This record gives sequence, structure tokens and C-alpha cells, in this order.
Amino acid sequence: MWTVVYIAPSTSSASKLRQILTEEGLLVNLKTVEVDDDGRGSIEVQVPEGEAEEAHEIITQHLGRIR
Repeated sequence: MWTVVYIAPSTSSASKLRQILTEEGLLVNLKTVEVDDDGRGSIEVQVPEGEAEEAHEIITQHLGRIR
């Protein structure tokens, strides 16, 4: 089951986060909730439920690089 670990404010930040998590060996799914023509909106970053805790730790470490 996929679990939302972050809601990105743009497609570019969601892509950056997907790259970081993937490089750490996690499976990542992006689900667009709402995005405007400029790529801003809400994109859910999802990982398998069993990887959620690890994903949160990685996100915390890299938060400045995501935005």
C-alpha cells in the first residue's frame, strides 16, 4: 500500500524529491492532486507503507534541497 510522505508544492520539487528518495533505494510514486499551468499545486509523494519512516528521515535531511 502506498503512503503519502510529502505533498510537494510544484512538479519540480516533487521530481527532485523523487530523485533523492530513489537514489536512497526507495520506490516512489508521484500522484498529482492539483497543478496549474506553471507546474504549481499539490503533488503527493508516495512510498510503500513499510518505507515511510525511512522516507521521512531522508526528507528531513534534504528539506533545503527540495524547495
